Amino acid sequence: MNTPCTFFTETAETQHRITAEMAGKEALSVGDGQLAQSGLVAPPAGSPAGSHSALQEGRGFSPLDSSSDRVQPFPRSPKLQKKIANFGQPSKVNLSMDQLSRRVEELQAERTRTEAHIQSLKKRKADLSQDEQAVQDSLELDLRQARTRLDQVLKTWQLHQDQVTKSISSMQRALNNSPLADKDDKGQPENLSPKKPDVTEKEIRLNEERFKRLLKTLSSISKQLKAQLQRKTLLLDSSPMVIDRQTCHSQITVTSEGRGLSFSGSACSGPAHPLQFDKVCCALGSAPVTAGQRYWEVDVRCCSAWALGTAYASMERKGRDKGSKLGRNRNSWCLELRNGNLSAWHNDRHVACKGVGQMPLGKVGIWLNYDKGQLLFYDADTMAVLQRFSAAVTPVFDRAHHQFTQPVYLAVRFLRPPENQMWPNHLELCPLSTA
Repeated sequence: MNTPCTFFTETAETQHRITAEMAGKEALSVGDGQLAQSGLVAPPAGSPAGSHSALQEGRGFSPLDSSSDRVQPFPRSPKLQKKIANFGQPSKVNLSMDQLSRRVEELQAERTRTEAHIQSLKKRKADLSQDEQAVQDSLELDLRQARTRLDQVLKTWQLHQDQVTKSISSMQRALNNSPLADKDDKGQPENLSPKKPDVTEKEIRLNEERFKRLLKTLSSISKQLKAQLQRKTLLLDSSPMVIDRQTCHSQITVTSEGRGLSFSGSACSGPAHPLQFDKVCCALGSAPVTAGQRYWEVDVRCCSAWALGTAYASMERKGRDKGSKLGRNRNSWCLELRNGNLSAWHNDRHVACKGVGQMPLGKVGIWLNYDKGQLLFYDADTMAVLQRFSAAVTPVFDRAHHQFTQPVYLAVRFLRPPENQMWPNHLELCPLSTA
């Protein structure tokens, strides 16, 4: 028989167990709700361990999809959403890198073309050397043959000279009535006819003339090829150049492409520009040179008096003083044709250009090496140097100002010719190509 104490003890233990089971069920229901909110399905209380492994393998839940309408547990920030929206779009940096890559490819292609052209010129020069050697060998052979024939002809004429000498001696003895002449029948004068040049001598003379003609032709071809090679080399430094219309004198008209300049008798209408030459018929190029090498050519055939050269931007533009005239100041260098005489000017000092041919100039080449302070003027047809400005030039010019210290511009000026000549008409900047 159970005692009241034992009954109450068992009743308390039963209530405690029931309370614990109810608390466990509430905790389980709370956990299921959280799993349901996160998209996971919890296994039932009595499920085996395999159900839990299936849950780990992803069979017990559905993955999150960013494209679904389901609310995300951690919403993205606006900055992150902007980055995702801009993802895949090319940025300015990428665009600039693409442009640089294309520019590098273009420069590499240009370098390849330049190298191929240089190799072609070297091959042409080597072929010229071979042709020159072949012509020299042929001329040496002709020279040896001519010398051999001349030796034979010389012996023949020496024999004839000996015979003439003997005949003169015999005739002198006969005139003197020498006893030896009376006894010796061989002393009778011989009838010698004047000797005439034979065919061999004529052939030798023709060979000499042919030799001279070949030498002259070879020299002319060599000069032409050297001039072409030198011009091709300078053309590698060529760059497009047009005239800056804002600097032109009011009586200078520039063509639409910007390379041709013509002098007009009347001033062009329009407001004056601060950079414009107002009194001197001068104009400057549009692109300055601040480093490296440049080469230009100017066609001067349609102009009887001109000045071509380079100038600083600080050259004066107003008035008729020396500061605004090419070559009459420290800020400009020029080659000038006036009254048929060619001269070079800088800092109001000049020298006459010697060695210039009798034919008038057709094109003038201007080569500038900014880094070394060199400026050369060429006859672009023969590539003869007309004038050289450099740091080691004749002391007529101030050497200290041949190291360029400012950007250099191409400069052109129309000069007034004598009264009996027409006013200069046209100058043209030649479009250059390395092809």
